[in-house]
Amino acid sequence: MRRHLLLTAGTCTAAVVILSGCGSAGSSGTEAPPSSATGAGCAPVAGTALVVLTDDKNLQNTDNVIPAINKKSSSPQLIAALDKVSAALDTPKLVALNKAVDIDRKSSKAAAQEFATANTLTSGIEKGPGGNITVGAANFSESNTLGELYSIVLTAAGYTVKVQKIGNRELYEPALEKGDLDVVPEYAATLATFLSGKVDGKDAKDPSSPDLNATVTNLKALGDKVGLVFGTPSSAQDQNAFAATTAFSDKYGVKTLSDLAAKCSGAATVLGGPPECPQRPKCQQGLVSVYNFQAGKFSSLDPGGPLTKTALKQGTISVGLVFSSDGVLAAG
Repeated sequence: MRRHLLLTAGTCTAAVVILSGCGSAGSSGTEAPPSSATGAGCAPVAGTALVVLTDDKNLQNTDNVIPAINKKSSSPQLIAALDKVSAALDTPKLVALNKAVDIDRKSSKAAAQEFATANTLTSGIEKGPGGNITVGAANFSESNTLGELYSIVLTAAGYTVKVQKIGNRELYEPALEKGDLDVVPEYAATLATFLSGKVDGKDAKDPSSPDLNATVTNLKALGDKVGLVFGTPSSAQDQNAFAATTAFSDKYGVKTLSDLAAKCSGAATVLGGPPECPQRPKCQQGLVSVYNFQAGKFSSLDPGGPLTKTALKQGTISVGLVFSSDGVLAAG
């Protein structure tokens, strides 16, 4: 399970790590918000391939992959090398990397090396001052693969690199601040929210935004306070997304979340997601407030995991919460 899913309202450090950690009213309930839907809706359609519905009104924040660096470890050459990875990555390529590891069962190291070769990542990299660099990775495969990509470009820049898996953000972020880790692949909106809760307390204003420039500006300001700097964000995003089967999309002509709201609000439509989804501003609550989408029923499943994806494929839910870079999105 990924550890950066943003379902909760406000700024809550624990919420970045554990879905139910914010403890707001209704956070573990499964009752959907009151529905005013009067249409027939769109019944689930089984299928083997899944497609993400475009978030055309920017409900979700900008969880773009971004290198986070201990300030004392940084150098222009180190940041430039990491930026080579950012420049080469986009969301479809991240999906493909995740498919290679999670579905095709390649190692993160092998998948990263194939990507680096195909995208000539080490070409033209300037040598840095050298020395030992430890790249930290969270405990899910995407982070490990990104860590291996960082290792490849930093090795080309003349560093001696070790990739170390070190659990969740509550463990690796303090290690990055202390310098026990030098570099970690991160996610802009979630890290900004995490640091804001840490630096400014539980009542801090949420620094994340659907606008990437605003999110990164706030992230850098927070990083200054804890000794972190950042490379250039990639266009690759791993964030909340809503998916349907391609068969559902084709049958009802639904490509975007606006399409879903316009064509599928009604009794037959089943939304699936984690138990917290109905009360979360980036899940069902957000679909109602931003898109005026009214599901007929909510099915309590898991956060972008096998229960949700199986329910979509078997035709027991119409649309479900997934992660935008899930390898299954390339497997159809």
